[in-house]
Amino acid sequence: MNQLEILRFALRGLLANKMRSALTTLGILIGVAAVIMLVAVGEGSSQSIQRNIQRLGANTLTISPQFSGGGGGGGMRAAGGGANTGPRTQARQLSLADAKALTDKTLAPSVRSVSPVVTASSSTATYGAASHAISQFVGTYPSYFEAVNKPVTKGTYFFNDDVLAARKVVVLGQTVVEELFGTVDPIGKQVSVSGVPFTVVGVLKEAGSTGMQDADDVAIAPLPAVQQSLSGFGSLNSIVVQASGAETTTAAQAEVTAVLNQRHGVKNDNADYRILNQATLQETVSAATGTFTVLLGAVAAISLLVGGIGITNIMLVTVTERTREIGIRKAIGAPRSAILGQFLLEATMLSLVGGLSGVLVAFIGTRFTVAGIEPVLVPSSVALALGVSVGIGLFFGSYPANRAAKLRPIQALRHE
Repeated sequence: MNQLEILRFALRGLLANKMRSALTTLGILIGVAAVIMLVAVGEGSSQSIQRNIQRLGANTLTISPQFSGGGGGGGMRAAGGGANTGPRTQARQLSLADAKALTDKTLAPSVRSVSPVVTASSSTATYGAASHAISQFVGTYPSYFEAVNKPVTKGTYFFNDDVLAARKVVVLGQTVVEELFGTVDPIGKQVSVSGVPFTVVGVLKEAGSTGMQDADDVAIAPLPAVQQSLSGFGSLNSIVVQASGAETTTAAQAEVTAVLNQRHGVKNDNADYRILNQATLQETVSAATGTFTVLLGAVAAISLLVGGIGITNIMLVTVTERTREIGIRKAIGAPRSAILGQFLLEATMLSLVGGLSGVLVAFIGTRFTVAGIEPVLVPSSVALALGVSVGIGLFFGSYPANRAAKLRPIQALRHE
C-alpha cells in the first residue's frame, strides 16, 4: 500500500465524521490562537512600555529630592544604596546651585547637559473664550527638549537668551494647542497662564499618552519666567541630566552622585535625593515584560495540551468504531505499518488543520486593539505554536494508532 492510498483512507476516515473532526480541530484551534494572541499582547505591551521610556531619552538621569534614609542603587532608588535604620528627616531640597555644579566638566566629564526643572501647579491657560487646565507647566532650560526627547513640530524652541532675559515665551503640547486654539495657528499668539501672558513660540511633536497621563498636555517655558510669575524662587522639582552617550550613562550617574553627595554632605549612603536612570529602568522593564510574555504563552499552551487529550479520546473512539474495517484490511494483506500510518496521519491532519486555522484566527485578532494594547505578532510564536500542534497530533495520536495496528484480524472481524 503506497502513501497515496494511506492518505486517501485517512481523508475518508476524517470526512466520514465531519462534526467530530471539526470539534477536535476546534480544541487545537483555540490553543494555537490563544498562544499566538497572548504572546502578541505581551510583546505589544512590552514595546509600548519601551517606547514610553525612550521618549524620556535612553541616556537621561532624572534627579529628584526625597526623605533621607532611603537606599539607592540600580538607578531606581536613591543614589548610594543601602538601608537606613535611623530616623527619617526632611530632604535637603535641590537647588539651582546643585544644577550648576553638575555642569563642571572637571567633576562630571560624562555629562552633556543639565536642565533644572520647576513645575507650576494649577496652571490654567486661556486664549480668548477658551481655557484649559494644563497638566504640566514646566520651567527649564533649552537643553531639556533634547534630554527628554521632545522635538518641536512647528515653530521653534526658546533659547538661552530667553532664559537670561526671563522672557515669557512658551512651547505647547498638542493637547493644549487643540484645547485652546482648535484649528488656529498658535505661533505668535499670546496665552494667559494664571493671569500671566506668555507668547507661543513652538508646538511639540505629538507624544501620545503614557498610561493614565497625557504626555501632550504640557507647556514648557524658560525657568526664570516660570519662577517669577508662577512657582516662585524656591527649590527645584527635579534636575534632568543628559549623559554624553548611552554607554556613559552609568559613569555620568556615578559622577552626579559624587558631586551631590559632596554638596549635600551625604554620609553612610543616606542620600537625600534619588536618581532615576532611564537605561537601567529600560533593562528592568524589558526583563519583566519578557517574563510576563513567556508566562502568558505558557498559560495558553495548557489549552494545546487539552486539545491533544481531545485528539486521543476522539481517535480511540474512531478505532473502536472502525475495528471491523481494520480487521478486513488486515485480513486482505494490509501491513501493520499501513494501519499505523493511517491513524497517525488522521491525528496529524486534525492537529495541522486546527493549527493553521488557529494561526489565521490569531492573525485576524492581532489587527484589533486588546485592552488598549496593540498586539504585535511574533513570528517565532507562530512557528512554535504550529509546530507544537503538529507534534501534539503525532504524540497523542500514537497510542490510538498503535492500538489499531496491533489488532489481530480474527478478533477485529468478530467485533460488533
